[in-house]
Amino acid sequence: MTNPADRSKSKIVSVSKYTWIPVAVVLIPALATLGHLSWTASIFLGAPLAMISLLIPIDAGYICRFTPLGKTPMWRVVLTHFAAAQVLSFLWMLIAVPFSRALAYIPQLHGIDKQFASDRWIVYLTGCLFYVFSVAYHYVAMAQDAARAVEMQAMQTSVLARDAELRALRAQINPHFLFNSLNSISALTSVDGARAREMCLLLADFLRLTLGMGEKTVISFSEELDLLEKFMAIEKVRFGERLRMEEKIAEEAKRCLIPALLLQPLLENAVSHGIASMENGGLIRLEAAVHDGRLAILVENDRDEEAPSRKRNGVGLRNVRSRLEARHGTEATFRAEADEDKFRVTMSLPVEFAPAESEPAESARAKSANAQNAAAETGTAKSGTVKYGEAK
Repeated sequence: MTNPADRSKSKIVSVSKYTWIPVAVVLIPALATLGHLSWTASIFLGAPLAMISLLIPIDAGYICRFTPLGKTPMWRVVLTHFAAAQVLSFLWMLIAVPFSRALAYIPQLHGIDKQFASDRWIVYLTGCLFYVFSVAYHYVAMAQDAARAVEMQAMQTSVLARDAELRALRAQINPHFLFNSLNSISALTSVDGARAREMCLLLADFLRLTLGMGEKTVISFSEELDLLEKFMAIEKVRFGERLRMEEKIAEEAKRCLIPALLLQPLLENAVSHGIASMENGGLIRLEAAVHDGRLAILVENDRDEEAPSRKRNGVGLRNVRSRLEARHGTEATFRAEADEDKFRVTMSLPVEFAPAESEPAESARAKSANAQNAAAETGTAKSGTVKYGEAK
């Protein structure tokens, strides 16, 4: 892959093969009106000279590259281009002299060399003007290339910074969830060792699934549902029948790409600060649908307004909001609101579909996850514990 600097240099020293046409349009009338040549002689002499003049903008490009504005003292820039204009125009004029003598051998152009002898200044002056315009063109092109390079560098820096932020935010999720889960396992060990062991196995499955994703920053919604199933199976061990889950996910939404582990903190928040504080438990509702090119997600849980408030630092909600902003900027919306008996989080983000070929793999992963859940729950000590999918 070529970098912007290489492309800039390549553009500086190249000119269009049609650049000679404007020179011919200026030189031919000048020779015919300001000099002593006929229009026919001016065309025969001026057109080939205009083609040869392509060397002037090419040389001017190299000189501009070695005397860039802003990095070279102005006196040096002016002196260099003044000298280059004189030398290149003089050489162009010298080329015109033997060429006019060669044309003189044509009977219709006999004597053109003598007529042109007093008109050489026209070629010289045209060459100087052509050099000035060439220098202006190349400096403008260099400025545009430099601006594009700065813009591209700023864009790359922004992308790198955003990716770094997303990785840092994602790194907060597993330790936060792991801390809460280990606390729960610690509490269960002295009360129900079988349930504590089951929770350890489910936690291992969850961590294995997240580690299997590697450094992926986005996953399909169906993959996120697999993760949520693992998470809810862990929480089911703690709360049993008190925890109920209801899903309403559109098939089109399952193919959408979302930041990895986007919904898990929301469900963890719903369990820890909603269901856990209710004596009879409650319902968590998850909905997702695609409308007008946007993915709408709803996470709602029951809450007891009169229950003692639990200590919370807002890591989950803040993390989700920050990750949405880092990936989608102002195109994504995030809203959290509490009613008398409900806490609701709604999100809307631009639709990004996963490749179609990934769907069979996702289906296989879902079946594997269900099989692992069934095996893990075979030894459940508490008869009231039910699978995540049975409450749908």
